[in-house]
Amino acid sequence: MRRSTLPLALTLGEPAGIGPDIAIAAWRSRAALALPPFYLIADPDHLARRAERLGVTVPLRSVTPEAAAAAFATALPVVDLELTIDAAPGRPDDSSAPAAIAAIRRAVADVMAGEASAIVTNPVAKNVLYKSGFAEPGHTEFLARLAAEATGTPLHPVMMLWSPELAVVPVTIHLPLAQVPGTLDRDLIVTTGRIVDRDLRERFGIARPRLAVAGLNPHAGEDGALGPEDLAVVKPAVDRLRADGIDARGPLPADTMFHAAARASYDAALAMYHDQALIPIKTLAFDHAVNVTLGLPFVRTSPDHGTAFDIAGTGRADPSSLIAAIRLAARLAARAPADAAA
Repeated sequence: MRRSTLPLALTLGEPAGIGPDIAIAAWRSRAALALPPFYLIADPDHLARRAERLGVTVPLRSVTPEAAAAAFATALPVVDLELTIDAAPGRPDDSSAPAAIAAIRRAVADVMAGEASAIVTNPVAKNVLYKSGFAEPGHTEFLARLAAEATGTPLHPVMMLWSPELAVVPVTIHLPLAQVPGTLDRDLIVTTGRIVDRDLRERFGIARPRLAVAGLNPHAGEDGALGPEDLAVVKPAVDRLRADGIDARGPLPADTMFHAAARASYDAALAMYHDQALIPIKTLAFDHAVNVTLGLPFVRTSPDHGTAFDIAGTGRADPSSLIAAIRLAARLAARAPADAAA
C-alpha cells in the first residue's frame, strides 16, 4: 500500500497548549479546505473537555489508525493514548510531559509500521519536558533517536523551515550564540547540505536544488577581516558540496540573502545559526511557515510556532500553520515510494 493512501498521524503536543485547539479547528475546516484524513493521538476525555471549553461541537471517535480515514468525514478520529490528561489550558501539570512524549512515540511507531503516511506534530513546551527528565534538546532529535532505534541506522536530522516564500535550514540549532563558532565545522555543513539536497530532490521533487549558504560573520567575514570562520570553514564546505555535484554557493552575506530577488535565485538557504535562519522566515511567513525534519525515513512536519499558553482554550489560536503542515505532510508523503503496510 502506498503511504499516500494512509491517514496522517497528528500528535497532541503539549496538552495545556494550543495543540488541541488548532487540531480541532483543522478538523472542523476539513471539508472547506479539502484536508487529507488525519487522526489525533490524544486522551479523548481531555479533548472533549477542551472542545466544551472552546464552545464547539466536535464528534469524537476512538479508532485504530486503519479506521481513521473512514471516520474522518463525520468525526474527529482519536487514537487513544490510554493516559489520563488533567492539564488545564495554560497550566501544564504532571500529566503533560508523559502525554506529549507518548504521543510522539505512538506516531513514530505507527508510521514505521505502515499505519500512517506521515507525522504532524503539535508544539511541545521544552521546559515542561526537561523538568520531567526528557534528555533530548527537542522534537527533532527525539524523532531521530526513535527512528534510529527502529531502523538500527544512525541518523542526522536536519530542521528546515519551509514556506512558499522561503525555505531555510539552520546548520546549528538550539545553541547559545557563543557556542556556534566552536561547533560549526566543515563536516557539519557538508552533511547538512547533502541531506538538504537529497530531500529536496526526493521529497520535494526539485530536480537540481540550488543551495545558498550564508556566512557566519557580517559580510561573510569580509575576506577574513571580520573573522576567520568563513574562509576556514564555510568556504571549504561549499567547495566540497560543489565537488559532490551539488549546486551550492557561498559564503554569502546574510544581510542581502533574503530580499525577493535574492530568494528567487535559490531553493533553500543554509544559515549558520538559529536566528539567522528563523528571523527572515518568521518575518515573511509567520502564520503559515512549516517546520520539516529532513534526514528521517518518514515525513515529519510541524507548525512553526509554540504552545501559546496565554491563549490556550480561548478560541483565539490560529490554525493556519498547522493546516499548512498537514497539507505539506500529505504532499511529501505522496512522493514516497510504495511500501507495504504492516
